[in-house]
Amino acid sequence: MSLVTILAEEAQHVALPMPAVAYGVIAFAIFGLLGFIVFSFRDVYHRHSPVGVEAAAESRHEV
Repeated sequence: MSLVTILAEEAQHVALPMPAVAYGVIAFAIFGLLGFIVFSFRDVYHRHSPVGVEAAAESRHEV
């Protein structure tokens, strides 16, 4: 017997704690939640100006 045959026979005896489709549904839900969180922060950069921009603008007006 080859190593592949032995590993294939051992793999047949493993029972999953839930149906295989449930793993896909859970993964899809997690990625959907993470995508929603990322999507909710899409406009944060435009609401807050970077510190360097304000400092550069003030230094131009002082001259």
